[in-house]
Amino acid sequence: MRGPVVVLGDTLLDRDVEGVVNRLCPDSPVPVLDETAATDRPGGAGLAAVFAAAQGAEVVLVTALADDAGGARLSALLTAAGVQVYPLALSGATPEKIRLRARGRVLLRHDRGGTSGEPGQPSDEVLRVIAAASAVLVSDYGRGVARQPALRDALAATRAPVVWDPHPRGPAAVPGVHLATPNESEVRELVPALPGASRLATASRGAQGLRRRWRAGAVAVTLGGDGALLCHAGSTPLVVPTPGSAEGDTCGAGDRFAAAASLALAQGALVSEAVQVAVAEASAYVAGGGVAAALPPSGPPVRTRSGPGSRALQPGPRGGAVADRVGVAAVAALLGEVRAAGGTVVATGGCFDLLHAGHVATLEAARQLGDCLIVCLNSDDSVAGLKGPDRPVQSEGDRSRLLAALSCVDAVLIFDEPTPAAALSWVRPDVWVKGGDYATGGGDASATLPEADVLRRWGGNTVVVPYLDGRSTTDLIVRTLAGRTR
Repeated sequence: MRGPVVVLGDTLLDRDVEGVVNRLCPDSPVPVLDETAATDRPGGAGLAAVFAAAQGAEVVLVTALADDAGGARLSALLTAAGVQVYPLALSGATPEKIRLRARGRVLLRHDRGGTSGEPGQPSDEVLRVIAAASAVLVSDYGRGVARQPALRDALAATRAPVVWDPHPRGPAAVPGVHLATPNESEVRELVPALPGASRLATASRGAQGLRRRWRAGAVAVTLGGDGALLCHAGSTPLVVPTPGSAEGDTCGAGDRFAAAASLALAQGALVSEAVQVAVAEASAYVAGGGVAAALPPSGPPVRTRSGPGSRALQPGPRGGAVADRVGVAAVAALLGEVRAAGGTVVATGGCFDLLHAGHVATLEAARQLGDCLIVCLNSDDSVAGLKGPDRPVQSEGDRSRLLAALSCVDAVLIFDEPTPAAALSWVRPDVWVKGGDYATGGGDASATLPEADVLRRWGGNTVVVPYLDGRSTTDLIVRTLAGRTR
């Protein structure tokens, strides 16, 4: 493949709540579910991207993320799955789909997040990565990303094969897509069936109608456990049956089908070959246990507060207790306030194990570059992984409280990963600041910072501010330990 596989579309937060039912509710004749476990995963376009990444492909996801805890959770899950997130801004809340399950059966699905928010404009880097893709999968869930004009122009201009997984509430496919992959119910909504027509006749008529309407190269209608029907330039459709029994949880099977077809096209397969691969992959996915068996355990938890037992130290620069400025909820509220006013969001990050004058100088310089400063703080596990089992010296609770107490810091976000890539994909700062020592004559340090590549995904900038010479946490620890041994 000459470039990454790009998945473009709406991402939802899916949550499966497993439990047992042993009684009915006393005030209403409905079952009471006693929760035993809950699993979060990306849904929609995010799920298709995770499926593609699990096959070893380089995967870029162009999607919209909201400034809320759901958006932060999605960013962490996607990054942990090896997906490169190129986020767009999203007004409103993260859409969530919650399935309440008992003994493998869905009792109820609870949707929340409200009406679709408006996705923001893509950066030049998003348009560039679409142009360089080996294949593009548009996973439309009817919430606006596939309707964004600049993205549609980029899809129409790319030379890569485009697979369009449509939604009845979404826009028409961009003219010229290689393959559209609606399911039976979507075809019936998009092309009304003739009275009395058979199942195959309805699927074939709908596929040909969509192929002409969208000027698509081919349309494959997925038929659940019976495989798929492919209509292309010829008058006779190709029916691709499943290789065996495919009974089980079908949640995500359409995403698995579309992702498999996109990967096959990226590797040079014919459309008919790609559909055969996709039918086999989706069938094996359902037979193998569905999404619960296909995805690894949930990623790192979202931290919504500074930690158990933490207490406020003093009022902060934006009012409220110090503990109220630590965690996802605090950062989300700050982002909403600053962005609503058209302000500039600045972020920096690090371990901040022993807060010293060099840290404070960097933080004060960073705060001057915008209208708020968010500190992305390595968790205790993250610090130990980076610096060894003897670190950190101070717990993440203490470190976050000390940072939040500084007048130049507006909020603190603790992250568990080795790098802040997932946190940054959610926060989307306009400016990312790192401390550097200009006295070394090292030149443009921002060119070597891994965060610079992440910031470019949404048009952010990375800058370096000078360190105070001679300040180092490691040196402080060494000197302290040396003094104890004298």
